[in-house]
Amino acid sequence: MRLFLLVLSFSFIPFMASSQVNFAEDIAPIIYKNCSNCHREGEIGPFPLTNYNEVADKALTIKAVTQSRYMPPWKPDPDYSSFLEESHMSQEEIDLIAEWADNGAPRGDITLEPAFPDFPEGSLLGEPDFVVSMAEAHLHRGNNRDSYYYFVLPTDFPEDKIVKAVEFRPGNAKIVHHALIFEDTNGIARNTDASTPEYGFSSFGSFNGDENDITFLRGKQFPPYAPGQKAIRYQEGLGQVLKAGADLAVQIHYAPSPTDEWDQSTINFFFADDTEQVDRFVDQDIFLPLQLPGGFFGFIMQPNTEREFIGTWRMNEDRSLVGIFPHSHLLGKEWEAWVEHTDGSITPLISIPDWDFNWQSQYYFDRFIKAEAGSTIYARAVYDNTVNNPNNPSNPPQLVFWGDRTEDEMFYMPFLFVPYQTGDEDLEFGTTSTADVELDEDRYQIYPITPNPVADYVKVDFNMKNGSAVNIGIYDINGRLVRALREGEYFHIGQHSIFFKSNALESGMYFLNIKGKDFNLSQKIIKVD
Repeated sequence: MRLFLLVLSFSFIPFMASSQVNFAEDIAPIIYKNCSNCHREGEIGPFPLTNYNEVADKALTIKAVTQSRYMPPWKPDPDYSSFLEESHMSQEEIDLIAEWADNGAPRGDITLEPAFPDFPEGSLLGEPDFVVSMAEAHLHRGNNRDSYYYFVLPTDFPEDKIVKAVEFRPGNAKIVHHALIFEDTNGIARNTDASTPEYGFSSFGSFNGDENDITFLRGKQFPPYAPGQKAIRYQEGLGQVLKAGADLAVQIHYAPSPTDEWDQSTINFFFADDTEQVDRFVDQDIFLPLQLPGGFFGFIMQPNTEREFIGTWRMNEDRSLVGIFPHSHLLGKEWEAWVEHTDGSITPLISIPDWDFNWQSQYYFDRFIKAEAGSTIYARAVYDNTVNNPNNPSNPPQLVFWGDRTEDEMFYMPFLFVPYQTGDEDLEFGTTSTADVELDEDRYQIYPITPNPVADYVKVDFNMKNGSAVNIGIYDINGRLVRALREGEYFHIGQHSIFFKSNALESGMYFLNIKGKDFNLSQKIIKVD
């Protein structure tokens, strides 16, 4: 009997070991997907998280910052609305990290450990069509203080360009915290820069209704940059126009540093090619104090007060909303935006209940959101100008007006849209899985395309076992490349979706191919009229 129990106990040990939360099977995929894009050599993360030893050494720290949701830095409330490329962790993932850390951070079976993502050296989107850089390197002083500078980058194109993606590449990722990219067709930023002795300038001034400054602010804004986020590519058939001869005015936020650091950042542009039919152009409107009662003169914050401002924008045509970028400064406390439809129903757009000036980003909806003619977009922002606000730049609190200096404040929210087309509300761009598809996160996989045969939009869901760059293309039955959908674009570990329009394809059979360094997958597509 004792021998039987002994054998039984030894046979139970492997089962216990395999069921215990461990790095190889449970934690590595979470860290490599959500953390390592910033926590690796040359990036803004203060320490690397690229292997077991580095992650285990910080296990309790990772537990603390994920449980408080300080990291990853994703501020929108995921229960309010959803976006593409969200970088927040699920509660299940947070609980796994906590259990793993509390149990001594076991490694598990090393043979089951995923490879560290194969991050490209340059662009995450592939080979850019146009690259423009800062003309000079900028010195960021090592005084442990933030700084904000505008730099003017001329494009000098003789004709308009249709932009599919804009990718800001920090020259010094250790200090570049975020960047806003504006199109300037009036020379406002160029003239301001010319009036200062150094390359770049720290501020346009107080704004306060100045016509040139407001013209600049109400101009076009390209997708901004935030660390760790892959640049968004506009969906098939959509593009944003870069005007001929336009300048790019780039505002860069440099994070505090104890030592002097130099930066010379670059912007990659990706344009629509001849194989894509771009029939809708992304446009924007921008919430400013002009949309508030009292306008700019009403945007005032007395010392030792909290204030709420609600702006409204009534739609005069049917629109499909694409993205939204709330922005305020150090007094900011909350942001919320929603659509009130003509029938009285509400569609949530974004909620940031704990605004943090240090972690503002770009937010693209994972579906088109219809805002029909007669509907109204509401934007609500709350500000705290009291001593209870630890981020208040003034002690004691001072009277605060509109302005682009850090100690000023802003009510500023661009929202992107395209003209509405019938059926937009039925398109979902995020990855979705169906109950009849067996998902295997431990292998590279294309999920079945449905419906197939295809006639219009085609959504392709696929899974990446490890993060790497891939090529995605459509081939005819003779193996000839008909359309290159992605070339050398990086996709992290986990599930992804891409869209393409099949309208331009002739009727017949094609193969969708996804190829990476370690895999080559294909799926048949039947195109019908």
